[in-house]
Amino acid sequence: DPISFMDSGGRGYTSLAHLLPSARGQGEPLSSRFNPPSGNKFVGVLAGKADDLFLLSTNSGYGFICKLEDMVSRAKAGKAVLTVPKGAEVLPPVKIESSKDATIAATSTEGHLLVISVDELPEMARGKGNKIINIPSPKFKAGEEAMAAITVLQKKQKLAVYVGKKHKVMSVADLKGHLGERGKRGRKLPRGYQKVQRLEAI
Repeated sequence: DPISFMDSGGRGYTSLAHLLPSARGQGEPLSSRFNPPSGNKFVGVLAGKADDLFLLSTNSGYGFICKLEDMVSRAKAGKAVLTVPKGAEVLPPVKIESSKDATIAATSTEGHLLVISVDELPEMARGKGNKIINIPSPKFKAGEEAMAAITVLQKKQKLAVYVGKKHKVMSVADLKGHLGERGKRGRKLPRGYQKVQRLEAI
């Protein structure tokens, strides 16, 4: 099975799973297998079947859905998959177990949480994608606001919002108040939970 790695420039690199080191230890450096551009670092790993879906995004608030096979590249230099706007960073890829009745939860560094249907985001092989959550361009360019975290919720899953050493679990009912259309701002999270570091579907 192929395993794909994504770097901070949005490039995808592929290795076959059985070629990676087994047993214990630190493994081997990915730089011995691939040749990423100078300064790029690896930020995510994608594994599964060729037609498995993944959500790719940057902290500019844009992203799209792709199949694992779209990431596959035999070249050591990889291939461009996710377009990264100037000043933006690639967020870790998120696997979509099933697109049926699934939703995407995205939060900004200002504490806005928006929940949209997975169906609102396009499936693409490469590109910048569409706006997921509205991050005002002037604020993003000034480094004042960005998309902090994103995840995919399957039907009836709850959302764990992590801030520092504490976290808050939001039920399906709680999340209804944050449902909206793709590209909107979303509603603010409760006080004390607006500086989100991580989102997790549970």
